[in-house]
Amino acid sequence: MLGDPKCPLCGGLGYLRRDLPVNHPEFGKAIICDCRRQSVTDHVRSRLFSISRLDELKELTFDTFKPRGKMNLGKLQVQSLEWAFSHSRQYASSLKGWLLLQGGYGSGKTHLAAAIANFTVQMGVPTLFLTVPDLLDTLRFAYDSADTTFEQRFEQIRGADLLVLDDFGTQNATGWAQEKLFQIINYRYINKLPLVITTNLALDEIESRIRSRLQDPDLVTTVRITAPDYRNPTDDIGHSELSSLDMLSNRTFANFDDRTGEDLKSDELKSLQYALKEAQAFAKKPRGWLVFTGTYGCGKTHLAAAIANHHAGLGAPPLFVMIPDLLDHLRAAFSPNSGTSYDRRFDEVRTAPLLLLDDMGSQSATPWAREKLYQLFNYRYNRELPTIITVATDVLKDIDIRIHTRISDTRICTIITITAPLYVGPKKKPARFR
Repeated sequence: MLGDPKCPLCGGLGYLRRDLPVNHPEFGKAIICDCRRQSVTDHVRSRLFSISRLDELKELTFDTFKPRGKMNLGKLQVQSLEWAFSHSRQYASSLKGWLLLQGGYGSGKTHLAAAIANFTVQMGVPTLFLTVPDLLDTLRFAYDSADTTFEQRFEQIRGADLLVLDDFGTQNATGWAQEKLFQIINYRYINKLPLVITTNLALDEIESRIRSRLQDPDLVTTVRITAPDYRNPTDDIGHSELSSLDMLSNRTFANFDDRTGEDLKSDELKSLQYALKEAQAFAKKPRGWLVFTGTYGCGKTHLAAAIANHHAGLGAPPLFVMIPDLLDHLRAAFSPNSGTSYDRRFDEVRTAPLLLLDDMGSQSATPWAREKLYQLFNYRYNRELPTIITVATDVLKDIDIRIHTRISDTRICTIITITAPLYVGPKKKPARFR
């Protein structure tokens, strides 16, 4: 209980909700009950903010969060933000169980986690808000501190009434660090103490002992935010700066030429019709991998772009990138003048909900390029993330054997071979002279 259990107003919750109409700007906002106000002085509140490392995050509140994100986000991205905002507010009011906020860089995870912490501190709940690297540094420094012992600091962290761990997964994964994190999380798991975690990792990337506790459906509420990085440049419909889709926005299923006006062989026409049918089916329900192979100019890129534009039209623009351009972007991220780190850029690509990789095999086959592509393909293969690949038929046989074996896995990958030749347009009828 946050307040006086005998309080006739709040019943021990420590806060109240005013009886207001739904359209009132103050509707749904909690106010501190008098029983809690009497026990939380300004001095105590200031001390809690100091302990919580929230001094620099005071402005990150529910009032300053924009649940619809920035302008021009897709419908599904907006829904994920609103869903995360709603869950975070509910959690701050109840502090029941754990809340796991997953999403990419700049998606709003830290803002919501800080909003929860700021809300609870105002309610008088002893709260610790720490990035995981800072948490580990705090423990390390305690070994040499004259003010506190390691045991005291460790107990303060693991036993806090509310613990918020921001940026989980960015820490140095030493054996000592992993063990300390597990001990903290396991203690809170056993004692069912409130915990908020933000991470850009998938669950299967988290250490197995911690992952098993985060997968407990009776304790943990998991919220995935799909909105893009609000700090990253995007175009008018939410595409990442990596995406080449804006140059292919006119490639749709409606204007895909089935080439019946050309003198193609029957099997060549059938291969085009089959490719179109499979592309449309994948667009409706992306699952596994889809590989379009054929000669240059046969329609592979058009079909891949049509799938991407279909999803962009639904408000969930995927990441469409030519592989040579992708490698250039990754190389550029190593530059001191780059506004985005290499890790951040690579993570954006490998974790994209739907990724379209165009023109595979045309990149420079350096050892670095081969290794980066293998890491990308292997990550998405292990997680069975929806992926579309276009590759010329004569290149397919020469790609890295490690990637080839994953593309050859019929369990998750469908290869569509277009046997039609280079597109040259309908055959013109000879002029007739009178």
